Formats: sequence, C-alpha cells, structure tokens
Amino acid sequence: MADRPRVLVAFGTRPEAIKMAPVIRELQARADRFETVVAVTGQHRTMLDQVLAHFGIVPDHDLAIMTPRQSLTDIAVRGLAGLDRVLDGTAPGLVLVHGDAATSLLGSLAAFHRRIAVGHVEAGLRTRRRHSPFPEEMYRRLADVLADIHFAPTGTARANLLGEGIDPRSIHVTGNTAIDALLWTVRADHRFADPDLEAAAAGPARLVAVECHRRENWGEPLHRIFRAVAALAEDRRDLRIVVSVHRNPEVSEAVGRWLAGCPGVILRDPLAYPEWANLLSRAHFVITDSGGLQEEAPALGVPVVLCREDTERPEALEAGTVRLVGSDPDAIHDLATTLLDCPEEHARMARAVNPYGDGRAASRTLDGLEYFLGLRAQPPDEWRPDVPLP
Repeated sequence: MADRPRVLVAFGTRPEAIKMAPVIRELQARADRFETVVAVTGQHRTMLDQVLAHFGIVPDHDLAIMTPRQSLTDIAVRGLAGLDRVLDGTAPGLVLVHGDAATSLLGSLAAFHRRIAVGHVEAGLRTRRRHSPFPEEMYRRLADVLADIHFAPTGTARANLLGEGIDPRSIHVTGNTAIDALLWTVRADHRFADPDLEAAAAGPARLVAVECHRRENWGEPLHRIFRAVAALAEDRRDLRIVVSVHRNPEVSEAVGRWLAGCPGVILRDPLAYPEWANLLSRAHFVITDSGGLQEEAPALGVPVVLCREDTERPEALEAGTVRLVGSDPDAIHDLATTLLDCPEEHARMARAVNPYGDGRAASRTLDGLEYFLGLRAQPPDEWRPDVPLP
C-alpha cells in the first residue's frame, strides 16, 4: 500500500465536479492501487458544494478563492498560488484536471512547474476560435499542451489532438464522464422538493428547460435569447418553462428584465444537481448555451436548442441531437415551435444516437491511468459509439 501512486484531482466549478465525481469514485474503488487527494479551488462556491454533497466527496484541500465579481485574473492568480501550495504539501505523482475551466489550466501549469505528470480528462474539444467560448477555448488548448496523458471523450476529440501533434500513445478515447454521473442520478421515481417543479415535471403541460449563462453571450446576446424565451411563453401559454438563473449579475439582470412575471415561467436559482438532472429528463426540449447539456440531454432523449454561434461538440450536431441557432430570437422561436408542433421532428432529435458515452467513461479513464503508470500491460478498450472513430 505504501507504494501506491498518489493522484491529486483538482477542480473548481460545478460542471467539473459533476464530471470528476465518477473519476474520484473509481479512484476510491481502486484504493489498493491509488492514493487519492482532492483539491478544489471553490470558484463556484454554493453550486460546487451541492455537487460535492450529492456525490459524497469531501475535499482534502479547499482554496475557497471565490470573491464577489471576481475577474479572470483574480481567479488565475489566487488559483495558481493556492494549487502550488497544495502540490508542495502533498507531492503527488500525477495531477488530474478536467475540461476547460480555469482550474484545468492552473492545475496543469502548477504541476508542470514542479515536473509532475498531468492527466487531462475531457481533452481535445475545439471550436478553433480563440474567443469562442471565452476563455475556455484557450484554457483547454493550453491544458492539452501541458498534459502528459489525454482522456478524449470522443473520436473527434482524439482527431483534434492528433492534428495538433499530440503523441497518439498518450490519447485514450473514454466517452464522457458526464454520462456516468447522469445515469447514476436520474430516477423515474424522483420527487422534487419544490412543489412548483414537482407540478411542472408531472404535467400535463409540456416542460421546457432553459439554462443560458456563458460569458461570450453576456450583454446583448443574452438579452436576445431571453427575449425569445419571453415571446415563446406569451405565445404558448400551455407550456411550463423552468429557467435556471445563474448567480452572475450579468445573467440574473437579463433574466429579470425579460422573464420576471411571464406566464408559465418558473425562475429558480441553479438547482442542486439531482434536481436539475431529473428535471432535464422530463423536459420536452432544452434551450441552452451550456457545453455539458449538449452531452447530457441527448443521453436522456431531450432535443437541444443551442444558443451559440459554434460548438466544440460537433458530434451532437452531426448526430442530430443538437441544433445551432445562435442568439437570433426568430431562429430560437422557430425551432422551439417546430419541436412543439411537429412530433416527427422532435422524434428525429430525441431518438438520434447519443455519441458521448455509455456510463463507463470513468472506468476507462482509470484503466488508461494504470496503463500510463505501468500498472497494467495493455491499453484500455476505447469507447466506440455506433459510428466509427476517425
């Protein structure tokens, strides 16, 4: 047991916590092979704590860097310094980071400075546009350059890494751990603590879920999106529209301007992950600019109206589970109306093949980690959806 490699798992936001929870649980299930240390930067305080509680994760180190209206530079300075102190005190053999939030880049950079190996979960996503999404596109590119082992969720992500000169021996296609977390959480018998949500989820009115918050949409794009949702609510009073209101004032103020008091609209602070995942499973469709919902909703057979100009998840567009509409109010309204009035079109999106995973991504990730560390002789089997890998 004394020779077990020590793995530090670092993350800081709610989406990272959701997607790293299956990896942490798998690490803990292999306690005979790994010693696990968890460090969180805490840049999404309340939303992060909800996820940690749901999955029973108690961080060993909590940097608690969140401050009101913090800038990207504030996050970077405090996060990098804090993670460097954690590495100094724990001396891990490998650091695992996830995706494209600040902690992914900062954890990779802190580890690189100390010549500690880095594993990047959800590696290889790209839009090829530096500022879309901002700042995530550059954070994930830089993390991939610094990483020693890359856990790509899809064959497309692997192809992106290969095109950038990443050593193919360092890449493992695992599926996305978001699907692992989702399948553990969604239950047909789930009951909502909020009576309004319970009523909305139970019907008979059709349910539409809305979550829009990305930084590149702040300002006029967010106002156009919420104006479209308001028009939909006015036109279709037979709907129940549940809006997850991100706590950032840029988002909450736009929501309040357009959606407060709209018929059939239920405004809520971000729900605890089990509540949101189970609400999503009951939705007729979702209107969003989220990255993770492009993966989660297709796994539940829920079409996605994507309010972005491009996406780093082209597999969903190709499969037909996601339609890209930008922030054009007419395009948003038209697609929403089609999904409400055309059962055949809704079925085409809802029944398309989910390209993102089968609930075993965390197991494949740990198999890849064991292979990298010389604890197993063969590389792991790769995730292969119904379409071949590039």
